[in-house]
Amino acid sequence: MSAHEHSSLCLCDLIRLLWSLLLPCFYLSLVLTAILFLFIMGVRTWLQMKRKSRRAQDGRPAVAFFHPYCNAGGGGERVLWCALRALQSRYQDVSFVVYTGDQGVTAEEILDGARRRFNIRLPRAVKFVFLKHRLLVEAKLYPHFTLLGQSVGSIFLGWEALTEFVPDLYIDSMGYAFTLPVFRYLGGCHVGSYVHYPTISTDMLSVVRERNPRFNNADYISSNPVLSAIKVIYYCVFALLYGLAGSCSDVVMVNSTWTLGHILALWRAPNRTSVVYPPCDVQAFLDVPIRDEDEEKERKKCHSVVSVGQFRPEKDHQLQIKAFRKLLDRKGVEPAGQETVKLVLIGGCRNQEDEERVQMLRGLCLDLDVADRVEFKLNIPFEELKKDLTDATIGLHTMWNEHFGIGVVECMAAGTIILAHKSGGPKLDIVVPYDGGPTGFLADDEDSYAEAMERILSMTPAAQLEIRRRARLSVTRFSDQEFEGSFLAAVEPLMSTLRLSEHYLFCVNLLFK
Repeated sequence: MSAHEHSSLCLCDLIRLLWSLLLPCFYLSLVLTAILFLFIMGVRTWLQMKRKSRRAQDGRPAVAFFHPYCNAGGGGERVLWCALRALQSRYQDVSFVVYTGDQGVTAEEILDGARRRFNIRLPRAVKFVFLKHRLLVEAKLYPHFTLLGQSVGSIFLGWEALTEFVPDLYIDSMGYAFTLPVFRYLGGCHVGSYVHYPTISTDMLSVVRERNPRFNNADYISSNPVLSAIKVIYYCVFALLYGLAGSCSDVVMVNSTWTLGHILALWRAPNRTSVVYPPCDVQAFLDVPIRDEDEEKERKKCHSVVSVGQFRPEKDHQLQIKAFRKLLDRKGVEPAGQETVKLVLIGGCRNQEDEERVQMLRGLCLDLDVADRVEFKLNIPFEELKKDLTDATIGLHTMWNEHFGIGVVECMAAGTIILAHKSGGPKLDIVVPYDGGPTGFLADDEDSYAEAMERILSMTPAAQLEIRRRARLSVTRFSDQEFEGSFLAAVEPLMSTLRLSEHYLFCVNLLFK
């Protein structure tokens, strides 16, 4: 027998073997699918029984917000508290719950923090469900494949939340899209989401494809074509999964035009998606009279450049410090020994990782010899924040593709001249012309930031005043009142399902009495 005939026989035997295994494998897959289906239905039935038991005791439907970092002091937390305040004011017969991973604090301390940081008081009590496994969504737990790790971790954290309390309506207010199918398909809940920032975007894919080093694209990856190709595939697969998870949402709210474009491309739910600008406490700043030309002349020798934002890597505080160093080095700026210009970095620290980042930034200030001109203010009360902003000359923002930019709006409302990154929400929605004139400045690297700061500081008080007045008028569209109206209109279809389910339960109770 020739070698060719022998190989042909072996191939035929292999095909017969595979064909004989096909039917058993098919039956096995059917059995496993049936077992999985029965398991899921059993879990769903168990969770629905828990909800019915809770409704029998409470007598009211419940709306739950998933916000593991609700005790932080960022813009996302302001959205949470304003949304709760608006819903509680309108829907008196509904209970409200917040899933939080904050440990070591009480409900009263969390609410007091919201009052101090945001000047927000809720009309009535809210229940907090304290989750024990928030570590599962911490980035530090996943040095590699961070997006995937955090997303899988959010599924387990969402499962913990669901088993602790089964709501009628679930709203993800922090961007954990992979919890949506958990609550919808296992919990049988109606689900909604408020998206601050897409977990992945086409811009992120472009960064990897073009091999540009950034905070989420390490140098060793961007410099290696093979690793970059692998990361592109990883991002594409993750984007597909993210889109499938997000498409489970019955109502989708996004915070800016930039976010809208990316979510429509990924989640593909245009009929359920709307822009709801986040609430900015502009009135608290607008109530402070704007400085006139004479006051500006008196203050001209004591300028402050203020930045407001959580100490997260994407906020790029390093760029602020480096640009500030270049500003001091440029002509026309006083030497470091004279305190004519200072940089004030205001923000919240969510965890140990953020605190370590602040220490790193302090070290950078020492290395650049600007430590005596840079001040860090962490987790400060709202009144102190308001004073720092109203006293500032320039409001500084450096995050690339910031989803919206509440800090940018607050700076403009306070009367500072804003200098923001030339991308994302600040470029598309906020620092845009108003009444035929500019409302601020945009930049995208150290040199352009330093140049813009020097230009602002060299402007006459009259020219500065004109920009500040125009900027203040432009930000009224981002007020708390505008947010509450838009938010309530967006969630009305979801809230109406609570009334329908309550009516259904009432009819069932009458039927079996």
